[in-house]
Amino acid sequence: HWQQRTGRERRPKGELALGTTRENFEQSPLKRTFKSKVLAHYPENVEWNPFDQDAVNMLCMPKGLSFRTQADSREPQFHSFLITREDGSRTYGFVHTFYEEVTSPQICSAMQTLYQMHQAENPSSATPSSSSSSSSSMDSLASSLDEADSPSSSSCRSAACGGYDASRDTLYVSKALCLITPMPFMHACRRFLSQVHRAVTASLPPPLPLESYVHNILYEVPLPPPGRSLKFHGVYEPIVCQRPGPGELPLADFPLGQTFPLLGVENLVQLFNCTLLEMQILLYSQDYQRLMTVAEGITTLLFPFQWQHVYVPILPASLLHFLDAPVPYLMGLQSKEGTDRSKLELPQEANLCFVDIDNHCIELPEDFPQFPNKPELIQELSEVLLRYGISPVGGAPPTSSQQALRELEDDGRNGNLGGEQLAVLELLQGNATLERLQALAKRTGVRVEALRGVGGEGEAQGGRTAVDEEELRNAKLNVQLREVFASRFTMMFADYEAFVIQSAPDLESWLTNREQMHNFDKASFLSDQPEPYLPFLSHFIETQMFATFIDNKIMSQWEEKEPLLRVFDGRIDKARLYNVRAPSLRSSNYQRCTILKESAQAIEQRLLKIDHTAIHPHLLDMKIGQGKYEQGFFPKLQSDVLSVGPTNNNRWSNRTATAQRRKDRHRQQTEHLTLDNDLKEKYMQEARSLGKNLRQPKLSDLSPAVIAQTNWKFVEGLLKECRMKTKRMLVEKMGREAVELGHGEANITGLEENTLIASLCDLLERIWSHGLQVKQVSLPKLRCVCVCFFLTPTVSNGPERRKSESSLGMPSLRESVIQDMRHIQSMGEIKTDVGRARAWIRLSLEKKLLSQHLKRLLSRQALTKKLYKRYAFLRCEEEKEQFLFHLLSLNTVDYFCFTSVFTTIMIPYRAVIIPIKKLSNAMTTSNPWVCVSGELGDSGVRQITKNVLEITFDCQNLGKLTTVQLGHDNSGLLAKWLVDCVMVRNEITGHTYKFPCGRWLGKGVDDGSLERVLIGELASPNADEDCGRGCRTPDMQHSPGQTRRASITSMGGRGYKPTSAQIQEAIGEAVNSICKHFHKPEKERGSLTILLCGEVGLVGALELFFHNGFKSARLFQKTVFVWDFVEKAVAYMESADQMGDMQETAEPLGLTCVSLCHYVSAINSSPRNIGKDGKFQLLVCLGARDRLLIQWLPLLVECPVIQRMYEESALLRDRTTVNDLIAVLQTLHDFPITLEASLVKGIDL
Repeated sequence: HWQQRTGRERRPKGELALGTTRENFEQSPLKRTFKSKVLAHYPENVEWNPFDQDAVNMLCMPKGLSFRTQADSREPQFHSFLITREDGSRTYGFVHTFYEEVTSPQICSAMQTLYQMHQAENPSSATPSSSSSSSSSMDSLASSLDEADSPSSSSCRSAACGGYDASRDTLYVSKALCLITPMPFMHACRRFLSQVHRAVTASLPPPLPLESYVHNILYEVPLPPPGRSLKFHGVYEPIVCQRPGPGELPLADFPLGQTFPLLGVENLVQLFNCTLLEMQILLYSQDYQRLMTVAEGITTLLFPFQWQHVYVPILPASLLHFLDAPVPYLMGLQSKEGTDRSKLELPQEANLCFVDIDNHCIELPEDFPQFPNKPELIQELSEVLLRYGISPVGGAPPTSSQQALRELEDDGRNGNLGGEQLAVLELLQGNATLERLQALAKRTGVRVEALRGVGGEGEAQGGRTAVDEEELRNAKLNVQLREVFASRFTMMFADYEAFVIQSAPDLESWLTNREQMHNFDKASFLSDQPEPYLPFLSHFIETQMFATFIDNKIMSQWEEKEPLLRVFDGRIDKARLYNVRAPSLRSSNYQRCTILKESAQAIEQRLLKIDHTAIHPHLLDMKIGQGKYEQGFFPKLQSDVLSVGPTNNNRWSNRTATAQRRKDRHRQQTEHLTLDNDLKEKYMQEARSLGKNLRQPKLSDLSPAVIAQTNWKFVEGLLKECRMKTKRMLVEKMGREAVELGHGEANITGLEENTLIASLCDLLERIWSHGLQVKQVSLPKLRCVCVCFFLTPTVSNGPERRKSESSLGMPSLRESVIQDMRHIQSMGEIKTDVGRARAWIRLSLEKKLLSQHLKRLLSRQALTKKLYKRYAFLRCEEEKEQFLFHLLSLNTVDYFCFTSVFTTIMIPYRAVIIPIKKLSNAMTTSNPWVCVSGELGDSGVRQITKNVLEITFDCQNLGKLTTVQLGHDNSGLLAKWLVDCVMVRNEITGHTYKFPCGRWLGKGVDDGSLERVLIGELASPNADEDCGRGCRTPDMQHSPGQTRRASITSMGGRGYKPTSAQIQEAIGEAVNSICKHFHKPEKERGSLTILLCGEVGLVGALELFFHNGFKSARLFQKTVFVWDFVEKAVAYMESADQMGDMQETAEPLGLTCVSLCHYVSAINSSPRNIGKDGKFQLLVCLGARDRLLIQWLPLLVECPVIQRMYEESALLRDRTTVNDLIAVLQTLHDFPITLEASLVKGIDL
């Protein structure tokens, strides 16, 4: 409270104590810094806020005392500082530094001696310098204002050169007045200190002794009530301060209107991002006030979060070792004038963010996630700044606030005074009799315009000074900039409360087990967020500031809410009123702040209409002779009258209580009338919404007719919303083709799948909570009960449905609500009931069982009647059926909303190998193995027990499955194995993938392969399943099967041979599919491996091309493969190169030969036992990746081996066809082709 604040006066010690730093001795004495000391502080002690003398000493003058002469600029300077105590509480200090003439002969003599010693040690320094005194002066508080040029008279030459002559120069020393407060009322403290200093330097004494004003602000000026403004009196002018109301952003008086121009909007948003991610932040500037302004500005924007680490906005020189701390910090370092940035030694930390304020630049860490919607946020902030005439580009402010005020004061058009009028003003202000007459005239209503005109300083319209207008402008700009940031957090964390884990029964047990407990369900929270937000949010929820925020939320159930949390929760509740459509709260689309005008109006109303006025300063009970002072010298105040406050401090509150109550009633009546139409309508809508929400739980008290009408409208609204959501999800999933076919409007597309599913979960929660019997249910548990009360083992005891897949060689899979719930409950990553319920919804949606599961749950009518009132949505049979029908329509598309979100969970997989029993042994004596790969990783090699064709294993979620590597060690007598396919099933989601093979595995059979890479497809559901589940998106392409192999090799002349036109069309389709793949948005792309190696992929099409006219089957000889041709061609090239035939070849062609030989050699030397067709597949994939295919084809065509192995009519021997093929393959060079690890494993290139 203000009446408990301590005022401190800081003055130099009576002796000259030189600092011990090495650079002090190398500088002129006037540029050196000296030790300082606190001379007096009032009162001596405040019980709740003990005086930290050492901290105040360092921070009032961080570099110590400085001396100046009459040739140097001696303008008073202002800066602020902050002391953070061990308990996290903060104390603010506001410092007014000025220069006072040194009257002590001993100090003047000591300075003369120091200068003579320095001159003797450094003779060159005695040479007169042409530089101005402003560049040679040593001010411990470098101002943001440009220093004025010094006088150039001959009497000042020694001082202008940085020297000192006691006989000619006047010596001045820096002193400081400091006001220490618990809250950052910066503008008010700055004006008060300025007026106190003005009273000392004025030619006439102030109306009252200085002790009266200090006593008044210490004991008689109260803290403004929340949402109110207060006027108190300084020495010459009244000072106004205001405090935000309970629902507004907390007090922040440091001007953001200076912070943004110093850095620029883009740099400041990046700095804000680094602060949120708790990096090391180092601010760098010559001006202490700039350091404090930027530091406080950034931490202010963190609402509702708070910086939890080292916070030292002004780092004294004695604490520079703090920079080596291996922890997050936010510190400010004062730069020396003329110091090069490159000479600054900083810890080389990867997460250090260096902010050079004076040069308006920032050095960022190497890699960190960007703040969501950063471009849109920058745009909105820039528009706010431009409305106040501030450029969003970083650079020096056009004019400082002080300079601007001086220009306004010098302008007579503003009603300001100068010359004789100012002298008359000082005369009147020094006359106590005239002051009493003026006060009497005001009370009696007599207008004394002449006196008022002379007494006002720079009055603007309505009696407000230019300083008042500047403060109002800064306050409005501050709150609007802060509201933009606060709005972002309100949107991003609108539903954070649902994921807070409140498991402790009382505060003591929670505090005891705090370190071992999970307080926030991070996995479920992230699963509900838009995908662009995930990189940032996944880092941010691991920070200490977020953990503290959640801790405060949990403790609020036993203690009073922390103020920032209370305001934030209130804003979320308010946002829900205006955003009945829940998805808008979680959409990745940028939403602008809607209360900028409202927040500025609240500030303006408080500052223009003062709510409270503090007691005026008055004469104290002082002894005769006390209170006198000498002009230009700050006196030592009388500590006896400042040590204690008045005995009865309730006089002010008793006097104003009745008037305040009357004023409040009048304000409530007239406040609504002064709003503009838009704001008035907004308040009316809020009132209607609140009234509707308050009445809803009491429907049972109303008449049956009112109940029926209200309930019907609400149920109809929920059903309509369900229809719109399911339609939106279907259209978004089907893509723009659906829009073109008339199934939706173009403007409803663009939302992410994750966001739409999260909004569906919100809708289900509201449907489940409608009409719920909540008399015995506490409010914090309501949302959990809304979804989860059905999901208990007692609900679904009906017959379990088994998915029959015997025809596919898979054992049946149980499908039931209970089974799915057991899977969800076993997931340790999910900590809350709401998180488990949403995971269950995602799982049911992915399995296409959501409508079926909910229908089974709702079939238990006895339980429904017990838990719900008669008017509940779930007891309206017709609406319930329509609701389930809308959910059933979601089965027409494939969702992977569970698999793609919970990427770190362990999932059980089952793999079954299906041999072709008619043509081979069903069993093998060798030891088979399998490795399953997906979009998120692979399972590693899994050994299969001999003579067993099935394996189950647990591994981290693999995502959508893409390939299977199948092989064996070729041991035993029956090592040859003809495999039809491999089936792999996700035992949680039930997704079954089929990996066709149709090839032999074994030496001396087929192409001699002991290992094959198979490409998978999602298996179609059985025909006996309902048609709703049978609808699905098209199949993925899979690996080449036995059918294609037979047609390629044409064993015994049987089998279909594709024509040349069909082969060329197949190649064109394969290349076209790859081009389409890369032109799709990255999130919509499928597996590139399928397009390369699938049944109609690029490898298969090129195999057809190479097999055309190939002499593969010979009588009484083993089959020859395309790889044999490649190996013979490479052997010919290598032998020709050794004999010198290739030396005459052009250099690029020679290099191409080398690359082909190198790749073929690397594939042959691979430790993998892949067959000849597998090696050819690998060569094509590597050539496509490295853009070498079109260089290798001419080499193979020109090789003489082609004549022995290909017929004359072969496509490979037709130059025109080969050139066309090269032109088609050339289009792939525009795309970055990457290969799965399963394809290139063991290849060393």
